[in-house]
Amino acid sequence: MNAIIYTRVSTTKEQQETSLKRQEEELASLAAEHGMTVVKVISEQASGYEMDRDGVFDLLDEIKRSEVDAVLIQDDTRLGRGNAKIALLHCLYKEGVRIYTLAHRGQLELSEADSMVLEIVGIVEEYQRKIHNLKIKRGMKKAVENGYRPERNLKNQHEGNGRERIEAPLSEIIRLRENKLTFAEIAAVLRGFGYSISKATVHRRYQEYKSSQPDSFVVKRERI
Repeated sequence: MNAIIYTRVSTTKEQQETSLKRQEEELASLAAEHGMTVVKVISEQASGYEMDRDGVFDLLDEIKRSEVDAVLIQDDTRLGRGNAKIALLHCLYKEGVRIYTLAHRGQLELSEADSMVLEIVGIVEEYQRKIHNLKIKRGMKKAVENGYRPERNLKNQHEGNGRERIEAPLSEIIRLRENKLTFAEIAAVLRGFGYSISKATVHRRYQEYKSSQPDSFVVKRERI
């Protein structure tokens, strides 16, 4: 099992370096206890209420880059305080990483309050995904009902996600707009086909098209 040791103290005072060293040594001992291989040690001196920490981003990047199974900390407050702690716990658990602490001499045991908050966060994220997918589905359904046929209109839709798919086709934006779809619905439909595009970008490109037409001396602002 590969592990990262993360240590933190709240100030940059020189005497705090002794605490960092002690945390590292004790966590190395905990790793040996559980037969873990320490692949990296991350230490920093910063407030636990602050999210913008070099060590935190280094930790998250390393987890995504490497085969990391566990993060070792003195206790959960070393990750952060308040909302910062909850956010980092959520990020780590989403990555399937186990958290071991000296305080528990094993895996972290969350308090009832922290467990409840993390459960709520997970439920909210799941519903956000569902809402996003439903928006795409509803936009596509409305487009098809209004005569849109993606199998005829979109080229190379079976190819991989290459550079040519990043820029959504203007012709499809125009066609969908003429079929009475809102800019948000157009963006949702195109994202469903793999195009990375926002409502604002769809609106801007449509406005650029309108302003380029010979009879468009004055372009009225479209409602997004």
